[in-house]
Amino acid sequence: MIRFLLNDRLVSVEECSPSLTILEYLRTTEVQRGTKEGCASGDCGACTVVVAEPDGDQLRYTSLNSCITFVGTLHGKQLLTVEHLESAGELHPVQQAMVDWHGSQCGFCTPGFIMSMFALYKSGDAVNRASIERALAGNLCRCTGYRPIIDAALSLAGKGAEDCFSEREVDIYARLQKIREEWPSGSLKQGDRLFFSPTNSDELAALLQSHDSAQLVAGGTDLALGVTQQLKQPGVLIYTGLVKELTDIEVYDDHLLVGGGVSYARLEPVLEAHLPAFSQLLERLGSLQIRNQGTLAGNVANASPIGDTPPVLLALAARVHVRSGNRCEVIDIDQFFTGYRQTALPDAGFIEQIEIPLKADYRLHVFKVSKRLDDDISAVCAAFSLKVEAGIVTDARLGFGGMAATPARALKAEQALIGQRFDEAGIAAAQAALENDFSPIDDVRATGSYRMQVARNLLLRAVLEQNNDQAEPLEVVQYA
Repeated sequence: MIRFLLNDRLVSVEECSPSLTILEYLRTTEVQRGTKEGCASGDCGACTVVVAEPDGDQLRYTSLNSCITFVGTLHGKQLLTVEHLESAGELHPVQQAMVDWHGSQCGFCTPGFIMSMFALYKSGDAVNRASIERALAGNLCRCTGYRPIIDAALSLAGKGAEDCFSEREVDIYARLQKIREEWPSGSLKQGDRLFFSPTNSDELAALLQSHDSAQLVAGGTDLALGVTQQLKQPGVLIYTGLVKELTDIEVYDDHLLVGGGVSYARLEPVLEAHLPAFSQLLERLGSLQIRNQGTLAGNVANASPIGDTPPVLLALAARVHVRSGNRCEVIDIDQFFTGYRQTALPDAGFIEQIEIPLKADYRLHVFKVSKRLDDDISAVCAAFSLKVEAGIVTDARLGFGGMAATPARALKAEQALIGQRFDEAGIAAAQAALENDFSPIDDVRATGSYRMQVARNLLLRAVLEQNNDQAEPLEVVQYA
């Protein structure tokens, strides 16, 4: 059984499909239909809801796409929808702002916008143009042109985060903690189809040993598409989001250890402090709703050739800590991707941590080329970790996505680069060597020849950045 709060009402669910989404649950079981289905793929934001959960000694509010989030992941959390914002006959400040600034026309997208704005309102972050664009990048509107919606959000600046929910936070926190203490693990069943929500690594390992066909749900932002787009019905799902060992981030002098259940949103500020170029890539990885759910480990285990983070991990010489049963091992990221969407993850195995080296004498350059700046899939993603001494490249690791059947290093280009001056003339041999490293294909995002030209150009871009000694990569909108 799973237990969660729907606003302030305790809900217990035992018999239901393990792949039932929060959106379907709200619209069919609870008959709360303010939450809309637009795309069923986490792209439009019409289905946005907010989940609150204990984080330290307070509640953390996050927006997510209910259309691609399984209801089983709600165990020990509070679910809030647009129906819950009004209090004692008065609109929430976010709702009132949308009315005052004429932010709604047809109204279909409005609940999603309101919930994204509510999450921003409750986050404690400063409300300004940048934070608003970040919060609303995953919400689409066909009517307003966005100006009145942004004006509504801007009108909330300086008003703080106090509201009717603030008055209940101590009580809600205590009730959620009680659920997690009295019923730490959650589960669902429908016939022989099962959903498990373990709370520690040993329990997770045992479940995987017992259910050899089980699929892991971390953020589920890719797995759920198989349900909503292809109507798949997975037999056994195991959620990693409550596994304590998988939700930690450990910071050391020479490396980071990122738990397999850590979301991009939680990882971003840590990377900003230690690997800012990597952090800036995450800002372009999906919408905030996706980053609140998706995980670094999930992106790696998915092994997509166009995943955004594997090229960076290849450039940084990351290592993947995996476990199967009681056996633990560490796999170099170079050896992890074995074929198209295939990895060296052992049977009944899972990623416990990803180890990311920190090298003060290396410079990291990260580039994503896509048709849109926000919420789009890469045509080419590249990451270069370079050690340059007295103008000469003494070490180089070049990671690429979108150039082969797996994320891969450009080994020949690396060798052509080492020993050369890091300038336009010095990278010429490495640019030419890329053709020996890759034979990119044509697809809907780009032609192979375009990808190859982009890969060469990104080496030049790294030269311009490094030789201009800029603290951060140049901001650019790139189109495929």
